[in-house]
Amino acid sequence: MVEKFVGTWNLVSSENFDEYMKAVGMSFASRQVGNLAKPKLVVNVGADGVISMKAESTLKTAEVKFKLNEECDETTADGRKAKSLFTLENGKLVQTQSWDGKTTTLEREIQDDGKHMAVKCTMNDVVAVRTYEKSA
Repeated sequence: MVEKFVGTWNLVSSENFDEYMKAVGMSFASRQVGNLAKPKLVVNVGADGVISMKAESTLKTAEVKFKLNEECDETTADGRKAKSLFTLENGKLVQTQSWDGKTTTLEREIQDDGKHMAVKCTMNDVVAVRTYEKSA
């Protein structure tokens, strides 16, 4: 099921992302970088079942490797040390990320056309949606 997420995805739109980054606690400087970055998301699955998700931009690259339903350590693009748990729920790849007593949720969902992925980022009552398009 996770195979449909495999590939290279380019950011095509971003809604309310600055407010989300603010809610997460990112500094103004980090948010400026975050707003400028147009990351490419590269998702791979290894033969051992380990999934690699790499966000690459001209400014920063961050990668997390994980197995479904197993908590992993993650260093976020803005330098936070977090624990993440990835699960598959109703066809969505759901990431729950926790650090310093805070929790955020990122839901990745492939759209009906199979060529777009929506990433819904939720922190408390702030929701941002980032849309990626699959590279040919």
